[in-house]
Amino acid sequence: MNHGDWVKKEFRKLSRSLGFRYIPDEEIKNRLNRVKDGMKKQEIEALLVVQKMDFYYLSGTTQDGFLFLPLEGKPLLMIKRVLERAKVESPLEDVVLLKSIRDVPSLIRKHWRKLPQNLGLEFDLLPVRDYFKFQELFSGARLMDASVVFREARKIKSPFEIDLMKKAGEIGKKVYEEATKILKEGMTEIEFGGLLEAIAKRYGHEGLLRVRSLNYEAYTWHVLSGPTGGIVSQSDSPMGGLGLSPAFPVGASLRKMKAREPILVDFGTCFHGYQADETRMFSIGKMKKKFIDAYKACQKIHDAVLDEVRPGADGEAIFMKTLRLAKKLGYERNFLGPPGLQTRFIGHGIGLELNELPFIAQGHSYPLEEGMTFAVEPKIVFPREGAVGLENTVAVTKDGYEILTPIEHGIFQV
Repeated sequence: MNHGDWVKKEFRKLSRSLGFRYIPDEEIKNRLNRVKDGMKKQEIEALLVVQKMDFYYLSGTTQDGFLFLPLEGKPLLMIKRVLERAKVESPLEDVVLLKSIRDVPSLIRKHWRKLPQNLGLEFDLLPVRDYFKFQELFSGARLMDASVVFREARKIKSPFEIDLMKKAGEIGKKVYEEATKILKEGMTEIEFGGLLEAIAKRYGHEGLLRVRSLNYEAYTWHVLSGPTGGIVSQSDSPMGGLGLSPAFPVGASLRKMKAREPILVDFGTCFHGYQADETRMFSIGKMKKKFIDAYKACQKIHDAVLDEVRPGADGEAIFMKTLRLAKKLGYERNFLGPPGLQTRFIGHGIGLELNELPFIAQGHSYPLEEGMTFAVEPKIVFPREGAVGLENTVAVTKDGYEILTPIEHGIFQV
């Protein structure tokens, strides 16, 4: 039996026995229709989907290739590697072999009987070299930016997607529950984080959190103890940590953790591509009162955000409320970062990527909608001393919200 025959006959059975959940046909159809609605608004005749998570969102596979989606007509999945596996993973009907990128126009013409007059691409991430290549291949077409089509379509999660995020949240719960059995004085941040990741992977964490961005990368977790929690770095976040070197100046370091200091664990989990992000506090012995009080303030701000979450609520208005509350509680200068380096958001959308819509942030004045999912993360940072914070991933429901990261909110003391 050759590899292709084995994949056709045995691969699905093997993968399902090991927990694979393939995207149902009806789910893909609904996503295609939602994207097509966006194409109509932008007057885009057809899309060529290149970016991996957009590709996965609409096809159900991440095998190497391109997806052609016309506004009128059926999608065409063109696969460079591996065709047999893509046919198993994707519910799309038309899946063909792509030997070279130069064959894309001829395959589209054969499938659709013509080439589009305008073609949507993901300009927010498409490399310039690839843009020029597509310009050459589709010389008669106008290339258009389709980024907004995907961001708008993916901002509303289906019950299928939210269920996968819940599974990710359940993995995170197990990580935090087992963390107290591991943490001990003298252990380095990076060692503790690595052991937590091993726990997560035991339960199905994929070990990767994707971000729709250029030049952003990080572990799926941060462990910041004592003064490293007060260090900011490259990313737009309240704290960055020391990291291991100037080449990777973010997250856990080789610093040994000490008693009574705040230990912030920001751990993101990923299950079948879908993410859950959460932060909890740990301490070896009782944390100093200054940090306990600040953490209580984070809890109050966190709960104040959720009190406002419902369809129709304005994300920017919620954010401005948190600034007023932080000031009232006495943490204006340290809320969401050290003085002068504070972020302007308290919540970020999450799903297949960490920075999806919506943002609970300054400049993001639009209504929340049922099915949106985001991580709310109030954090208070004291330079040279430490940081505290609380984070949960939530879904907007018909009447309010549901927390998808179910671990308790108290400080984990060992």
